[in-house]
Amino acid sequence: MAEADEVNNKQIILRDYVTGFPKESDMILSSTKIQLKVPEGSKSVLVKNLYLSCDPYLRGRMNRIPLRNIPSFTPGSPLQGFGVSKVIDSGHPDFKEGDLVWGLTGWEEFSLISVTDTMKIPNTLTKIKYTDVPLSYYTGLLGMAGLSAYAGIYEVCTPKKGDYVYISSAFGAVGQLIGQFAKLMGCYVVGSAGSNEKVNLLKNKFGYDEAFNYKEEPDLNEACTYFHRRFLNIIFLSNCRYFPEGIDVYFENVGGPMLDAVLLNMRIKGRIAVCGMISQYNLEKPDGVQNLFCLVSKRIRMEGFNVLDYYHVYPQFLELTHQYIKEGKIFYVEDTVEGLEKAPAALIGLFTGGNVGKQVVVVAHE
Repeated sequence: MAEADEVNNKQIILRDYVTGFPKESDMILSSTKIQLKVPEGSKSVLVKNLYLSCDPYLRGRMNRIPLRNIPSFTPGSPLQGFGVSKVIDSGHPDFKEGDLVWGLTGWEEFSLISVTDTMKIPNTLTKIKYTDVPLSYYTGLLGMAGLSAYAGIYEVCTPKKGDYVYISSAFGAVGQLIGQFAKLMGCYVVGSAGSNEKVNLLKNKFGYDEAFNYKEEPDLNEACTYFHRRFLNIIFLSNCRYFPEGIDVYFENVGGPMLDAVLLNMRIKGRIAVCGMISQYNLEKPDGVQNLFCLVSKRIRMEGFNVLDYYHVYPQFLELTHQYIKEGKIFYVEDTVEGLEKAPAALIGLFTGGNVGKQVVVVAHE
């Protein structure tokens, strides 16, 4: 491709650091010129972005103060996240023009990316061809979300047949897979979600044993005077309805009062995998957790994890998950919007439960 090839590159720019709940106006649709050529001597890869993944953790990167070891975005620069892209030009010997990849990329039409956090879309890792499934699945089911679910259930929680498993935010990109993996391992699985539509899909499509809409549970403020009203209903649900014998494995996506309630209802030597805490991302002062002593009294193991630490198991995850898809044992729901300009609204919708399934932004079709 000639060095003179230059095009407009639409981008979603962070206007400034965000406090509290993000707004669409915190992100700006902008445009800049880009040469469709990797700089001389660079081992980077130039890609055309096809699908972008909207994920709750991106909110933490909008803070002025970094969220632990996850760096903040730079105001005036494009947002970054996981996506599916096609290689336009490459300075790296392992990637060539036309390759399809998934990994960290910019919220823009074209990105110059490092190969460090980039995976080729098979058939190089296994004999699987990407055309066997929708290409967009590599933003979720066969990408970061799927690998997070696999690592959380097989590497962190290690449930056994008959275990009682609870998943909060069970209809999210990760949650919907965790429950299906757990069911395939012979567990009893319950999930919570924010609408009746999602609850019905969890039970009737994904095979959860039970599911409930946490927004519609009765207010049980007379059940106990010690606990905060916001999680009385959750405590009641765990004790008396869905987990009368307690919880063996909790996959944490929500945090705050939900975590407090679950800690009270964990069984001896239970396991908690902490994947995210979406209820806390927009709070200036995060909720405190009151029941941490349960970790001691019940000998609970609670472990946070980052999907980047599990890239080495990606081939095993891909082979197992793809086989489950072919056999009709795993299902996945996506919520797609067309056009880069719709990405800000799609991201914000995650925090109000507006999406039904994995939120994907279509930047371009192949």
